[in-house]
Amino acid sequence: MEMSKKDEYDFKKAIEEIKDLKGRGTELISLYVPPDKRISDVTSYLNEEMSESSNIKSKSTRKHVQAALRSILSKLKYLDEPPKNGLIFFVGHVSASGDKTEMVSKTLEPPRKLETFTYRCDSEFYVEPLLDMVGEKEKYGLIVLDRSEATIGILRGSRVETLQNIQSLVPSKHTKGGFSQQRFERRIEIAAQEYFKKLADKANGLLLEEKVDGVLIGGPGRTKDDFIEGDHLHHELQKKIVDTFNTGYTDEYGLKELIENAQETLSELEVMKEKKLIDELMGEIKNPNGGLASYGQEEVMRALRMGAVETLLISEGINKQLVKVKCPECDHQDEITLEGKIKDEDRICPECGAEMEVLESKDIIEKLYEMAEEVGSEVKLISDESEEGELLRNAFGGIAALLRFRIN
Repeated sequence: MEMSKKDEYDFKKAIEEIKDLKGRGTELISLYVPPDKRISDVTSYLNEEMSESSNIKSKSTRKHVQAALRSILSKLKYLDEPPKNGLIFFVGHVSASGDKTEMVSKTLEPPRKLETFTYRCDSEFYVEPLLDMVGEKEKYGLIVLDRSEATIGILRGSRVETLQNIQSLVPSKHTKGGFSQQRFERRIEIAAQEYFKKLADKANGLLLEEKVDGVLIGGPGRTKDDFIEGDHLHHELQKKIVDTFNTGYTDEYGLKELIENAQETLSELEVMKEKKLIDELMGEIKNPNGGLASYGQEEVMRALRMGAVETLLISEGINKQLVKVKCPECDHQDEITLEGKIKDEDRICPECGAEMEVLESKDIIEKLYEMAEEVGSEVKLISDESEEGELLRNAFGGIAALLRFRIN
C-alpha cells in the first residue's frame, strides 16, 4: 500500500523538524530497524549499548544516553516485529532555551523499505538516508540493453535501484560452421525476438507494479530502437516511453549512465508539467465567461468544502499556521493565519480586549491536504524555484485550484 499524499507530507515535515535539532553532546540516538530484523536482536544490541554507556565520562551525557536507550527499549516491548518498511527511532535530549535541554522522542515508519540496521549516537540525528525518500515527484522505469544483456531499474527521486539483470542467448553475428548466412541470420533474429519478449515480460511485471510515471531506455547501437519498435512492452509502459539515450554499458553502471544522459530531459519534463498546470490555471482565470479556477486561501478553502476542487496547487514555499483562538471572557472564537509563531498581539480579543487562549495550531499545508483528501482532490506541490512557482506564490499567495465545476 502506497503512502497517501498527506502521509508523504507529514513524513517530509517530520524529517525537516528532526534534522534541525541539536544535542549538547553525543547523546542523540538514531535507530533504523529494517523489516527483517528480529526485535529480540535489536533489544540485545541496545542492552549492550546500555552496558557500554556506563563508561561515558560526562555524567550528564551518560544520563541522557541511558534515558534515550530506556525509552526505545520500552517501546520495543510492545512490538512483535517491525512494520513492513521498518521502523526508525529518534530519541535524545536536545538544546532548549537557556541552559536547559528537553527530551525528544520520535518514531517514524519510512515510505520505503529500510535495507540495513543502523545505530548512531551523535550530537545531531542521522537523517541522511531519509532525505532521498522525501520530495520525490516522479518514478521512472529504466531499461538498458544490447544483444548480450539487459538491466532493469527504477529511478526514485535521485536514487537509482537495480531491479534485475538479464543475460541473452542471442548468438554473435559470426557464422558458425554448417549454417548458411541466411539461415544463421534467421536464427539470430528468432533468438533476438525471444530475448526481447523475455525482457519485456520481466519489465512489465516489475515496472507496472511500481506504477512508474515514465520509462527511459538506453544502450549502444540500434538494439534499443528495435526493442521499442517491436511493441514488446505492455501498452501502458509503451506509451510512457520518454526517450532513448546512448549508453556504453548495459549493466548496473549503465543505469547510472542512462540517468546522467537523461538529466536535461528529466528537468525539462518536471518544469513542463508545472508550467502546464499554471498555464491551465491562468487560462481559466482569464476566461471572460468565468473559468474553472479559484485562488487565495479563503476562496480555495471554500471550494474544497464544497467538493469543487479537481486539482489543488500549493507552493512549497508557504510557511503559515492556522491558529484557532478563544476568549475566556466573552467566548469570542476566531481562526487566524500566521507566518511563524503566534505573538502576544495576536492573542488580543477584538471584542473585549482580553487575552485569548490557543485551542489548536496547524500547518496550513497539512490542513489543505486533509481537506483535499476528504473530497478526493488531487494535490500538486509546486516548486517555487521556477517562474511558474514564483507566480503562484507571489500573485496568488501560494494557493490555487483547478475546479470540477463553477462556483459563485
